[in-house]
Amino acid sequence: MFYPGNIAGCATIAELPVFTAFLKHELVAQGDEASVADALRALPELDRASDLLVFDDESGRQVDLDLGPRPQVRRGRPALGVAGREVTLLPRHWDWLNAQRGGASAAIRRLVDDARAAGPTVLEAQDRAFRFLTAIAGDLPRFEDAMREIYLGNRVGYDHFTYGWPAAIRDHGRAMAFPV
Repeated sequence: MFYPGNIAGCATIAELPVFTAFLKHELVAQGDEASVADALRALPELDRASDLLVFDDESGRQVDLDLGPRPQVRRGRPALGVAGREVTLLPRHWDWLNAQRGGASAAIRRLVDDARAAGPTVLEAQDRAFRFLTAIAGDLPRFEDAMREIYLGNRVGYDHFTYGWPAAIRDHGRAMAFPV
């Protein structure tokens, strides 16, 4: 349990699952997309679909999961999910990329993977927490004050202004805003 001033029990963003689902301010599921979708399918009939909110913890954005019947597993070679897109670079950038092991595409993939492994910057963590908390806690008391404290980097201030909030929302927002 987390109490202001006691951060020992608070999760870090590296420990957070990929998706988190809330039903009326209560945490109901966490994990990868398939496990969260399965948990939500098992919920009893909802009065209002707007009471159920699912978030991508990496971005803090609200997402819609397909809660229809689970798709059948296809046999054969899986799709790799490769998407070809245009990148505009100066000639010196192309020269450097093409000289790298595996060529330009492999070098870009390595650069992106290294940046993602380094974790979010402070501003990315703050923005992620802002998106999450705006969607789920925007109507809670002292919301604006809590957001101000996030952007000031003040954990104690955030704890103070969110003390009366539902614990699941307060703690998840804190883990997103202050990942280390």
